[in-house]
Amino acid sequence: MHEMRRQEFPKCDQLQEVWIYWSEIQSKGKKRGTITGKEPPKVGILRMEGTNNEYEAYNAFLESGCEPQYVHLNQLKRREVSLEVFSGLFLPGGFSAGDYIRAGAIFASRLKSSSFTDLIRFIDSGKPVVGVCNGFQVLSELGFLPGSGHKRSIALDHNDSNRYECRLTYIRRVSKSPVFKSHLKPDLPYIVPVAHAEGKIRFDDQTTYEKLIDKGQIIFKYSTPDGLDGDYPWNPNGTAGSISGLSNPEGNVIGLMPHPERLMDHNIRYGGGKTDETIGKAFFSDLREYLSAF
Repeated sequence: MHEMRRQEFPKCDQLQEVWIYWSEIQSKGKKRGTITGKEPPKVGILRMEGTNNEYEAYNAFLESGCEPQYVHLNQLKRREVSLEVFSGLFLPGGFSAGDYIRAGAIFASRLKSSSFTDLIRFIDSGKPVVGVCNGFQVLSELGFLPGSGHKRSIALDHNDSNRYECRLTYIRRVSKSPVFKSHLKPDLPYIVPVAHAEGKIRFDDQTTYEKLIDKGQIIFKYSTPDGLDGDYPWNPNGTAGSISGLSNPEGNVIGLMPHPERLMDHNIRYGGGKTDETIGKAFFSDLREYLSAF
């Protein structure tokens, strides 16, 4: 088997390399021209030491008709890359800087040191900034979520189970959003992977929680297969109200703990799913349509 693979892919010596090489062949040029008459929207995927979901995010954007580009924080620090060239930004999951101090704290500190003013300008222009898992933790550390004057009012704490929850659950969209309009249907339970140890949202006071409800900033909730709010195991971390994702008041900064980028393939089916599209296809298709305006 190994020799046959090497003959098919002579550039590769190891099975892992074969898989990566095959994936690159499959995605090369895939759906890059789906936005008629316009260049594909360019998306910056921010990363540093310890991020580990940038590859899945890259392929999700590529398959959705975007032009993704990896951007290391050192490139921003050295002013080698400008955020202005991007239509959107994505902060991937992982364990940035080993999650020392707090999950996402060092990533946020470095990003704030090099690009805080640029990020504020980027967000104020209406362009989307999305953080998944560790990326959500970074956005909360920066004060961009929930987004009240760039002041920290939430934190991501250890799961109630006191364990790393790496498995599948369900989420549903529960609020209107300028980003999710066509593909990600409201109130439908989507199967989604989760993988975190520090995902419980804690609020600085009850008023913050109530304002999020009043302003419609709770955009995703964990769900049972029937589309109802659920306790553990459906809610893997114990966040009040089964919250799994938030937006800023304007709706263009989005953070969620689950990983839609890990479930793109239509050929992957799990028992109990009731949606025509996977969570990844729906999420990134809507995001691409929103990005096309910038």
